[in-house]
Amino acid sequence: MAAPVLRGTTSAEPRVVRRDASTSDFDASKISVAMTKAFLAVEGDEASASSRIHPLVERLTAEVIGALTRFPTPSVHVEQIQDQVELVLMRGGHHKVARAYVLYREERAKLREEEPAPHVAVDTATWTRIETIVGEAVAGVEDVCAEPVLAEIRRTLYDGISTTELAQAQEMAARTLVEREPNYSTVAARLLLDRLRREALSFLHGAPSSLDQAAMCAEYPAYFRAYLRKAVDLGLADPELEWFDLDELTAAIRPERDLDFDFLGLQTLYDRYFLHSDGTRFELPQAFFMRVAMGLAIREADRVDRAIEFYELLSSFDFMASTPTLFNSGTTRAQLSSCFLTTVDDDLDSIFQAYRNNALLAKYSGGLGNDWTPVRGLGAHITGTNGTSQGVIPFLKIASDTAVAVNQGGKRKGAACAYLETWHIDVDEFLDLRKNTGDDRRRTHDMNTANWVPDEFLRRVEADGEWTLFSPDEVPDLHELYGVEFALRYRAYEAKADRGEIQVFRRVRAVELWRRMLTMLFETGHPWITFKDPCNLRSPQQHVGTVHSSNLCTEITLNTSPGPDGEVAVCNLGSVNLAAHVTPEGLDAEKLRRTVTTAVRMLDNVVDINFYTIPEARRSNLRHRPIGLGLMGFQDALFVQGIPVASEAAVGFADRSMEQLSFHAIAASSELARERGRYETFDGSLWSHGVLPIDSVRLLEAAREQDDLRVDRSSTLDWDGLRERVRTVGMRNSNVMAIAPTATISNICGVGQSIEPQFRNLFVKSNMSGDFTVVNPHLARALKQRGLWDEVMVADLKYFDGVLAEIDRIPADIKSLYATAFEIEPRWLVEAASRRQKWIDQAQSLNLYLAAPSGRKLDELYRLAWHAGLKTTYYLRTQSATHVEKSTLRGTDGKLRGVQAATPEPIQPPVPDTCRIDAPDCEACQ
Repeated sequence: MAAPVLRGTTSAEPRVVRRDASTSDFDASKISVAMTKAFLAVEGDEASASSRIHPLVERLTAEVIGALTRFPTPSVHVEQIQDQVELVLMRGGHHKVARAYVLYREERAKLREEEPAPHVAVDTATWTRIETIVGEAVAGVEDVCAEPVLAEIRRTLYDGISTTELAQAQEMAARTLVEREPNYSTVAARLLLDRLRREALSFLHGAPSSLDQAAMCAEYPAYFRAYLRKAVDLGLADPELEWFDLDELTAAIRPERDLDFDFLGLQTLYDRYFLHSDGTRFELPQAFFMRVAMGLAIREADRVDRAIEFYELLSSFDFMASTPTLFNSGTTRAQLSSCFLTTVDDDLDSIFQAYRNNALLAKYSGGLGNDWTPVRGLGAHITGTNGTSQGVIPFLKIASDTAVAVNQGGKRKGAACAYLETWHIDVDEFLDLRKNTGDDRRRTHDMNTANWVPDEFLRRVEADGEWTLFSPDEVPDLHELYGVEFALRYRAYEAKADRGEIQVFRRVRAVELWRRMLTMLFETGHPWITFKDPCNLRSPQQHVGTVHSSNLCTEITLNTSPGPDGEVAVCNLGSVNLAAHVTPEGLDAEKLRRTVTTAVRMLDNVVDINFYTIPEARRSNLRHRPIGLGLMGFQDALFVQGIPVASEAAVGFADRSMEQLSFHAIAASSELARERGRYETFDGSLWSHGVLPIDSVRLLEAAREQDDLRVDRSSTLDWDGLRERVRTVGMRNSNVMAIAPTATISNICGVGQSIEPQFRNLFVKSNMSGDFTVVNPHLARALKQRGLWDEVMVADLKYFDGVLAEIDRIPADIKSLYATAFEIEPRWLVEAASRRQKWIDQAQSLNLYLAAPSGRKLDELYRLAWHAGLKTTYYLRTQSATHVEKSTLRGTDGKLRGVQAATPEPIQPPVPDTCRIDAPDCEACQ
């Protein structure tokens, strides 16, 4: 059999990289011999006598070579060749043979580990330190040991290796073992911590430092003082922090919590959050959490005690503030808010002021939601020039480019979302903004878009009625109306159009526009579907204005108004780690109460501390003081309790856990009102009338007329007492709850994002910090308990994309509990979201998953979301958007290569049942 020509080579003789880094010629016969031996080991002499084994092995060998020819390098590692043999055997259904082959490889690997160590290219003292650090890294971690890490380090050493390279080699050695044992992620994190510790101490002391973790525990108080002094000197930290009682604060620091991270969490902090000077990090994890806590407590009367209280909450991962707060708290530019919502008025001054505001808000890590509905549509008359308008689309293109230009100091991409109401005459072009075809001057490839859909439109869809599109300059009050008032006024404008009193309008069949909206979700993932009337009818602040849009991630619903005297809505976010508040027996309600009470205080402090980049944001935030307390780790909390996400029990847990969070958050805000005073616009709000979020459901129900609103109204707590307390004492915050995506802060805490179902049980997560292997630790633990976790199981998980359904030896109860997002019916996600929504005064970032999307399924799903009383939805994700690449996680350079997001397929025309979207995680809110 001829040797394959691998991609990128010019030679017909590719090279094979051996384990000792030497190379040899590729020899296909070795693959055939290895496979033949594997079949003989399983099937015995009978197989050798059979004529079928020879053509079978020949065919399988050809498949292996075919896979190798697709490798992007001119050489292949011997381990990569063996990985392909494994996978070809499994694909062919030869599972027993594959298992034998895997076990043989494992035995050979153990023998190699027991061989005498090769020459170590470091001195004895250095190697002794490596052994000490690796020993510390594995201490107390289940199912790991130092020997395989040390063996992997030995194989990567070479003469002249630098200190930095040596540190990275240690981390990489542990990372290569993660697929075999997920707990090596903790080991890798601790080895990264050692590199960070040496980097920070050497920078502060001006000389190399080599303290291990045990010595660092005693050194932490002195380190913290030196760190804070340096941060102030460099202009990175607020000098006011040095006026805290540092003796009390340093005594409260818990150095051992530096060991609690997994690798993804610590690497994310290292790359993007820790203070640094010219790229040199000098902020250790507990110093980071204490700096954030001190910044949030800086205006407290008892600020040392409050800083310690806040530090405890953050460093324990019970609660995590949003990314802007973590970036900037305690610094000289304390822009701590997450989300900003604006309305753009119909004149050039307002439009170009909006661009400026977007740039200033994005500069310090704010996510943007822009309401563009007031801008007149294509063909509308312009009085000043006696011309006709080019519509809103060209202005959106500039807004998109602005978001790209301002990338938040290089920490993450700037991001914005444009909202347009469904009656706007430009809605058809708005739907096309994210297409890859057409006039690029009328496309916004880097900006999110969302439909702001009134109930009247959905009523027309369900009745198969007509829908009329208008230019907002001729129907200006539609923008401010909602519910019954909107429906009546909209119908009156239709009558005016029939009488010829409106110049720019167009009639369409409502259901055809609806289908086009859903088709664009198929093709591009945008615009998202969000619902105007529930956002307004259930808003506590409807007495002071209209909610014209949501934010970048669709969880914030605050009123906005344009102009220099208008308001840019601001929300200040943080999330409770729900997984830290459950046991196998259920929710720890008392711990949740304590966490929520402290978290609400922290978020309220943000309003007063915050550095506001534009006056409209300051005015709005100080008047209304909205905060957005959310949650993350919902799926982990289900795993701990043994509850499958696709079950009535999971829906019930979503209901009861959100009820507890809502009750304690409202109570905490009311208690702050007693201590600090009510927010300025409290009088006239729903709160002031004793109408809590659970009560506002009836307002939506009344406005829906005959439409079916399917919202469970059950409750378990003493809401009557809380209503009276809120009505008489007041609220400190106009809005209290919102569930954000937590795309980044959940990584820090080592739990699943927000309310998301488990995407895969084994995958690589890609973000600005790199690619990280993620193995579901709950699943690994469950399989270990059943004696099912081994090399073959890992290979099966890789082959089946981290999905358990096709792995025969996994019991049905484990398959049910660890079902992934595309295996469950999306109605379960909608039902759980509906149960949460009744308790929330804002909204939630709800992604929807469809394994085999079609026009009919999408129609049913989004109508269900509307009937279930949801305020917003977020990304639509479909099965073909990403998958696990079926190759090893171990590359020739030690880097994790195999399980990663595949390159999206070319987008096809939007045909039902075949279209799909590529929906990347959004990190703008958190």
